[in-house]
Amino acid sequence: MEGFMLLIFCSLMVSTVTVAITTDSITLGQSIRDGETIVSAGEGFELGFFSPGKSKSRYVGIWYKKVSTRTVTWVANRDAPISDHSGVLSITQQGTLVLLNSSNYTVWSTNVSRTAKNPIAVLLETGNLVVKDGNDDNNPENFLWQSFDHPCDTLLPGMKLGRNFKTRMDRFLSSWKSTEDPAPGQFSVWIDSNGFPQLVLREGAAIQYRAGSWNGVGFTGTPALKPNDPVCDFKFVLNENEVYYKCDPTNSLVSRLWVNQTGSIERLILSSQTKTWLHAYSAPVDQCDNYSFCGANARCETNSSRVCSCLEGFVPKSPEGWSLSNWTEGCVRRGSPLDCKNGNEFKVYAGFKLPDTSNSWFNTSMSLEECKEMCLRNCSCTAYANSDISKKSGCLLWFGDLMDMRLRTDVQQDLFIRMVNSEQGNFRSVYFSF
Repeated sequence: MEGFMLLIFCSLMVSTVTVAITTDSITLGQSIRDGETIVSAGEGFELGFFSPGKSKSRYVGIWYKKVSTRTVTWVANRDAPISDHSGVLSITQQGTLVLLNSSNYTVWSTNVSRTAKNPIAVLLETGNLVVKDGNDDNNPENFLWQSFDHPCDTLLPGMKLGRNFKTRMDRFLSSWKSTEDPAPGQFSVWIDSNGFPQLVLREGAAIQYRAGSWNGVGFTGTPALKPNDPVCDFKFVLNENEVYYKCDPTNSLVSRLWVNQTGSIERLILSSQTKTWLHAYSAPVDQCDNYSFCGANARCETNSSRVCSCLEGFVPKSPEGWSLSNWTEGCVRRGSPLDCKNGNEFKVYAGFKLPDTSNSWFNTSMSLEECKEMCLRNCSCTAYANSDISKKSGCLLWFGDLMDMRLRTDVQQDLFIRMVNSEQGNFRSVYFSF
């Protein structure tokens, strides 16, 4: 009887053990069963089955191999958990990854645009799970499929965040529903490609926070995400084929960008000593980061006794609401509307998070003077700026109300706002720096 109980106990222990297969890949005829894993060549990442938190549901995921608390960076079957430990992950002759349950039902699978001759799935040291022809190199252009094209809640170094205009593929982050449910939650991080592209955090379809447009140096609303960072070399690419933002590793430090279940974007760095995550920064930071907190044609300033104030030449649309610190209706022009027939001038503001660019127009090759002339010729144009201050070139035009501006002394960019003639005499200096 004692031996029988010991046998049962040992069987229970075996059922919970995770066995690492001594390879970083899955080939034809090979499967990964629940309880088995594959590990990237440098042992940075591991792929296998897991249950988040106290949940009993099973998912296929990728996590850091050498982090003290399991940190999952990608989940395959986010919306289709397996209820038991029967899951099997394999690759087909066509190069499709397939996840099956105990009923041999396909729970999750990949889509490939072409058939592979000798398909193989490899977990790269970057944390990217790729499907390729066995003889191909690791050039992403040759991959049949890759997990980096289907992010979850984590942006890893080398991963693109953005949109491919030709294939219409969007790469964006989406939070987990909860710590026990990796299904897509309410919060997502996108490169919004309407107008001049900008980085935004959404809750559902509504923008909650706008990191801003890229000005050649950084995002105007989040200067921390900029090139020459000690941990990541941040890049922003915009051309006729695609727009994307990514960070390329610059040293041995391990970092990740994460959107959590509460709607916060966090940058975390792995401590080489404790193997735990250190907090580098997060956004949104304060009330001025809340999208359009002060309404239209107003600026937000956290360290001021008056958080919201109208731009010069503008007055509160609702004076009563403004007096009660309800700024949502924003500001409107004082006196006469814009009259293009009599000519207009521009007031220059420095140190601003540029307004929402979702309804803007841009040209990457025009000079600043050409940009001004373009704005003057269009009576609906309300402001202009360089699109790339690192090259002092490019044109960005706004039309209608200017939304979601805040004072940022760490943003060195000029914004030119159109003024009506009747207001010009009220301002002896056209240049203001706050």
